[in-house]
Amino acid sequence: MDGSTNSLDDVSAESSTEFPDRLSLMEVRLQAQEDEITLLKSSLADALRTLRLHDQQIPLLKQQLIAVNPAAARVLNHSCYVDGFSKPCRLSTSSLDGFHHTPNRVRRNSEKSRDSQDKTKQRLSKKAASSTNLLTRSPSLESRSKDLISSAGSQGSRRGTQGQSIKMFIRGRPITMYIPSNIPNYEELKMELPSQKLDLDWVYGYRGRDCRANLYLLPSGEAVYFIACVVVLYHINNQTQRHYQKHTDCVRCLAIHPDKVRVASGQTAGVDKDGKPLQPYVHIWDSKTLVTLQQIGLGTFERGVGALAFSSSDAGTLLCVIDDSNEHMFSVWDWNKNIKQTEVKSTNEAILAVDFSPTDTNNIISCGKSHVYFWTMSAGTLTKKQGIFGKYKKPKFVLCFVFSLTGDVLTGDSEGNILTWGKSAADIKTLGKGAKETFQIMKQTRAHEGSVFTMCVLQGGAILSGGGKDRKVIRWSADLAPERECEIPENFGAVRTIADVDGEELLVGTTRNAILRGTFSDGFVAIVQGHVDEMWGLATHPTQSIFLTCGNDRQVCVWNAEDHKLEWCATLEESGLCADFSPNGAVVSVGLSTGRWVVLDLKTKEVVSDLTDGNEQLSVMRYSPDGSFLAVGSHDNLIYIYNVTEGGRRYTRFGKCTGHSSFITHLDWSKDGKYIMSNSGDYEILYWDIASGCKLLRNRFESKDREWASYTCVLGFHVVGVWLEGSDGTDINALCRSHSEKLVAVADDFCKVHLFQYPCPKPKAPSYKYEGHGSHVTNVRFTHNDSHLLSMGGKDTCILQWRVKRAGTGDHKEHLASSSSVCSSSSSPENGR
Repeated sequence: MDGSTNSLDDVSAESSTEFPDRLSLMEVRLQAQEDEITLLKSSLADALRTLRLHDQQIPLLKQQLIAVNPAAARVLNHSCYVDGFSKPCRLSTSSLDGFHHTPNRVRRNSEKSRDSQDKTKQRLSKKAASSTNLLTRSPSLESRSKDLISSAGSQGSRRGTQGQSIKMFIRGRPITMYIPSNIPNYEELKMELPSQKLDLDWVYGYRGRDCRANLYLLPSGEAVYFIACVVVLYHINNQTQRHYQKHTDCVRCLAIHPDKVRVASGQTAGVDKDGKPLQPYVHIWDSKTLVTLQQIGLGTFERGVGALAFSSSDAGTLLCVIDDSNEHMFSVWDWNKNIKQTEVKSTNEAILAVDFSPTDTNNIISCGKSHVYFWTMSAGTLTKKQGIFGKYKKPKFVLCFVFSLTGDVLTGDSEGNILTWGKSAADIKTLGKGAKETFQIMKQTRAHEGSVFTMCVLQGGAILSGGGKDRKVIRWSADLAPERECEIPENFGAVRTIADVDGEELLVGTTRNAILRGTFSDGFVAIVQGHVDEMWGLATHPTQSIFLTCGNDRQVCVWNAEDHKLEWCATLEESGLCADFSPNGAVVSVGLSTGRWVVLDLKTKEVVSDLTDGNEQLSVMRYSPDGSFLAVGSHDNLIYIYNVTEGGRRYTRFGKCTGHSSFITHLDWSKDGKYIMSNSGDYEILYWDIASGCKLLRNRFESKDREWASYTCVLGFHVVGVWLEGSDGTDINALCRSHSEKLVAVADDFCKVHLFQYPCPKPKAPSYKYEGHGSHVTNVRFTHNDSHLLSMGGKDTCILQWRVKRAGTGDHKEHLASSSSVCSSSSSPENGR
């Protein structure tokens, strides 16, 4: 536990460290080579499939010709058999139309990465999180991507037998989709904005794993904290939430103004959809009205804002900001006037905390990796003096500090000590007349086993400290005599931060992304909980407002969407990547990272079935509409089909679907439970006749009018319009059609959730776009009655619950006004993006 706690600090402290350039270049080259291999495999699979289809058609064609004209049959035989080898007399190249082999892609990607290292690293760090993101964007296809989707009506005699189709190009690969019979004139279809919109209803989770000083209690009774791009104001008694949503990327730090109303929040820089770095900034806003009062630092800060503090002795006139650049630029602002008073390079080491002296605005303290700095501001200039550890062991990290009521500075460090600092007179005897006063340690107090992560001063002068390895909250007297202590349950992790409620009751933020409420005498219970690692699996209950999430932290969590509570949580032996409830709602199946999958009873939480298919990760679990079958999609390119009996408790292998040339990404059952539509990592759409023995339907035209019980496949005629122009095939991670079949929600790789009308079969379909996630959005699902939409971030470990509401009459005006905007507000419509 000690090692994990210290490593957590190391990761947090070194968050600004980047990968070496050479490693970045090698990753780009590897991605480009994987691109080539996947495209070649997919084109080869297309060619083989076409050959097999023609081989099957030749005997039928011969029989027809013999019946009409025997002489023509002899000509056919002569042209199809040469040198004793059977060859198709004509090969259709439609399946390879639009494929561009690009041998220079590796070289171009390498040159591009050298020109913009920051862009490459940002995109790689984001894309690498996705198990389906095996391909990178290809510069050589940019001109081709302008014709992403084109209509391709069949010609000659084929028009009558094959019908009309549209063709969509992703990564140079053509994807043909047939137009359903109920659409007589595809060209005249008009795409409209959806009839409903989304409002953020609830935020699940808290960012405690790698951030500090991010939990405060306001006089309104609301706890203020953040996760992803949202600052949450949670009323701890009323159990309601409000949200500040003006940030465009992950919030990293908070500061509360002395008036306890105004709040400053700083964000990381992030990147746009093309990988270009954006500019970080700080927002100062009113916690009562959620109105933004000031935005400072745009164009000044680099990478992100790491620490913030308001001055207190002058009624909060100044704001100190430290950014995440290599030099950790230290700046002081008159925030109300948006004027930067001074700026200086602080240190190349990580800085973890900063604050003004409560009695003198000109004195500021910062701490971090192996240092404590005492800053003095005079005549617009900042000067610093380093704290001298002297005979005491210099800790690896000074993690936190507070000002005691007696004016002393107390620091908590990675050695588990609380150090009391004071000024020491200049040593003129030793150093001569030029000697200056120094800041030295006056007292060392052994406080915790492991790190001291946080400290808090109570009104009467008592001090609270929170520990890492020992997970203890300790109350100290003003002179650091221990008075009371309690231990946080192990499953919540270490103490990250503490907020005083009333001198007795406390709020505690933990390193496993939980917020606890309690007292020393009664203990602590969780009021906010969340995942602690990347999430992928999301499923909603068929009849109740319940949903399930799972991810790389090996936790399976069942949530109540009405009460906003965690119902229960179970720990798996491996990462959970996908899940689905059975139609009767009694059990839920969860696919794991090793090919194994388990079925859990929703009431008892017991594992009722445990099976394994292959040895690669599973990507999708899907029950048939009547619950008699379960389809398991794997990264070994196969779909395993199981008979389901005993109310979802017994599973027997029925067959498997073989034919994809890449890993399975999404699949859906038909409404009659006889057919499956599936997508794969190389952008195939295949159809399967399950009732006939998992048979691949080679004539995709026959499936054009089939009705689907769910629609989660990202490739298909009915969702062509969700793809942006020039899309990489990995830009959309998931989508979900509403049960009413009027809406489709999309989770993209650029932290956005989109809402389209359903169906949306034409390119550039208009949509509403919603921000809030700080990482690629991995999944979306509607609740059973379509009252809410759930979206799940990957690395941001955040679950957002959106209320589905009817769009107002002014929405179309809003849409037209912002249709040309690249970046939009948290609920702005977009057209063609």
